[in-house]
Amino acid sequence: MKYLNTINSPADLKKLKVEELPHLCEELREYIISETASNPGHLGSSLGAVELAVAIHYVFDTPNDKLVWDVGHQAYAHKIITGRREQFHTNRKYHGISGFPVMKESEYDAFGTGHASTSISAILGMAQAAQLSGDTERSHIAVIGDASIGGGMAFEAINEAGIRNVNMLVILNDNKMAIDDNRSAMSKYLLHITSSPSYNNFKTKVWNFFTSKRKFSNKIAQWISNVGSGIKGFLLSGSNLFQSLGFRYFGPTNGHDVKTLVKTLRDLKSIPGPKLLHVITVKGKGLKLAEEHQTTYHAPGKFNPETGQLIKSDGNNQPPKYQDVFGETILEFARQDEKVVGITPAMATGCSLTIMDAVYPDRVFDVGIAEQHAVTFSAGLAVGGMIPFCNIYSTFLQRSYDQIVHDVALQKLPVIFCIDRGGVVGEDGATHQGIFDLAFLRSIPNMIIASPLNEHELRNMMFTAWQNAREKGLPFAVRYPRGRGVLVDWKNTPERLEMGKGRILQEGNEVAVLSLGPLGNNVTAAIELLKVENINPTHVDMRFLKPLDEALLADVAARHKVLITIEDGVAKGGLFSAVSEYLSEHHLQNRLCHIAINDRFVPHGDVPSLYKELGFDAESIAKTIRLEIRK
Repeated sequence: MKYLNTINSPADLKKLKVEELPHLCEELREYIISETASNPGHLGSSLGAVELAVAIHYVFDTPNDKLVWDVGHQAYAHKIITGRREQFHTNRKYHGISGFPVMKESEYDAFGTGHASTSISAILGMAQAAQLSGDTERSHIAVIGDASIGGGMAFEAINEAGIRNVNMLVILNDNKMAIDDNRSAMSKYLLHITSSPSYNNFKTKVWNFFTSKRKFSNKIAQWISNVGSGIKGFLLSGSNLFQSLGFRYFGPTNGHDVKTLVKTLRDLKSIPGPKLLHVITVKGKGLKLAEEHQTTYHAPGKFNPETGQLIKSDGNNQPPKYQDVFGETILEFARQDEKVVGITPAMATGCSLTIMDAVYPDRVFDVGIAEQHAVTFSAGLAVGGMIPFCNIYSTFLQRSYDQIVHDVALQKLPVIFCIDRGGVVGEDGATHQGIFDLAFLRSIPNMIIASPLNEHELRNMMFTAWQNAREKGLPFAVRYPRGRGVLVDWKNTPERLEMGKGRILQEGNEVAVLSLGPLGNNVTAAIELLKVENINPTHVDMRFLKPLDEALLADVAARHKVLITIEDGVAKGGLFSAVSEYLSEHHLQNRLCHIAINDRFVPHGDVPSLYKELGFDAESIAKTIRLEIRK
């Protein structure tokens, strides 16, 4: 690593000659591939943005100039050249550096990201603040992908930025991919720009003519500013969206030609107002298999750094992933009921809706990074007589809260929310931990909320939700975790559950543990540990958070002095709050304690380490039970 080992900051980067930058980019790619092969992370996007990161830090004066990476999937090169090369082996690990930009981690991370489509709003706010403070010299740059720019929030920000005369540059990193193929109208529009022979030939000739002569270096900017809009409008036949919204549009250009990127960014740096540079990149650039299988290599897990071949764990006799149970189960229902449809906001592979899509592509809707639209679109489908299974990751469901309240629950529409990645998800960290859904959903009237103990229960709850929707019942949320379940033999015949009814898994005495969802399996393991001490707690699987099984709760409270609730979510508003409210309303004197996430965000790390920290592992649960008995 002749070049990379000398780079500990952008100041070191600026010491290199422009001619040396391609060699640095090669080393950066090699380093990212080597490190992520054994310590998995977001590979494909980061490989595609190497030249962008190098060129931006080479031209601009970061951290004085502000740089925001949308989502942050593509920010590994940025992290490595901003002083975190030596820590990069800890990326996404417990107590290591984050896989996403985090403000407290580095002054070069101007804004924390993790969710899509936020960068333009953030950088516009920073640029506006600079202008209000009289700072006219600072540059503001947002890097956003072609999938993220299709998100509603990005459109809102572009709409606002176009009327603000602030110094900001949006770099559109266009690789034609989200996590899955990008099928949006915006993607087609960008393809139209990039594939227009007349415009590209014209642009290349003009750009080369002016930039080949240094005395024209300032005139090129003025020339493009004065006549660019009309020429692009003529050659692209109306595809001049960004300029119509008040941005000066430049590109498309090759995002892997670092020398041209440096030259272009230097020219754009002196142009005032909102600008958009459209660059074309290849997701997975530099690793052949990652280029050929871009969805798989978005976050591929462990792989051979020389060949790119994935290192697969033995899947034989292992429980399935919960997402695959969902995918297989919705397909079963779709075969029986032509009104069953699936909706996902750009997570078809991640939630396994691809299983249904392969059989019924006309009944699966990937709506892109648009959670608000996904929910209201599902509401419209329900009004039209369909049975929508709207699958959204827990952390992204937060983005559609108003639509759940106003468009679904208020109107009592039988939308089925399948909430994937509920609870602690691990290495993606605070922006992705799905710990708030139980609390924010429980406060909404007309909502049914359930969480399964295992794969059989997930199928039973999906079946119950399906039958409820067929009868035009209330909206129904089924919340389940990331990763594998606990049952190898998981394909039961689904049965309808009695709404709002829990069950006692084990009768005991003194202490009753009330669990919700898959953490109940850890409670079962904890009880096994306690048997050798002759401690015999009762274990209740609540199944439903709402409606709460008050009859079962009353019975358990009457027979046990101590109640312990456990849930993979925040304590305030979830199961603990629900049980506490019940005891208070009925003037019951049981001692109540909880195992849940107190008022905090959960950082990144492997799930076992986080579970131990939070008290969710079997040994910690056993310790809590033991302590409560001895009080």
